[in-house]
Amino acid sequence: MAKQPRAWQRMLSGRRLDLLDPTPMDIEIADIAHGLAFVARWNGQTAGDYAYSVAEHSLLVETLFGRIARNAPAKWRLAALLHDAPEYVIGDMISPVKAAVGPGYKDLDERLEAAVHIRFGLPAKVPQQVKRQIKKADKISAWMEATQIAGFTEAEASKFFGKPEPGLIDGLQIVLRPPVDTRNAFTTRHATLLEQCS
Repeated sequence: MAKQPRAWQRMLSGRRLDLLDPTPMDIEIADIAHGLAFVARWNGQTAGDYAYSVAEHSLLVETLFGRIARNAPAKWRLAALLHDAPEYVIGDMISPVKAAVGPGYKDLDERLEAAVHIRFGLPAKVPQQVKRQIKKADKISAWMEATQIAGFTEAEASKFFGKPEPGLIDGLQIVLRPPVDTRNAFTTRHATLLEQCS
């Protein structure tokens, strides 16, 4: 009989996360923040001295979500911050790779997302309206990243991600900083939002 392949990962916190059956008890924000701060968006194909991390992207998405849904409670801002949390263990695959991998990736992502949400007091699945608003913020962030650090023209980025509405990105700039700084910013923002939720 063939030996089952290992489907868990040991985290720096000491937790052992089973990727096939993740439980909220094995989720720690320090692990998420650390992992996301070292996962590069755009497969690392961005300009600058530091990779643009998923943690940095998540901070921007949460800011944009706050501009889109100005009266949203803190719990939905927390959901926006954590929208890519599963990538701390499964990495950030660009859309063409996700399409090639197929539905297995989506299933894994959804299981991890549900465990993360429950761990931090959110419903396993956020309401569709909130999910749409987070997705809109995600696309605006992608447009900003594409045009500011990934070498896309505005016309090209608008074709793939849609052009942001006037005013939504005013005063916002892509930030590139060392992973430790991004990790700390992510952890601090998470703590603030969690406190506002209680």
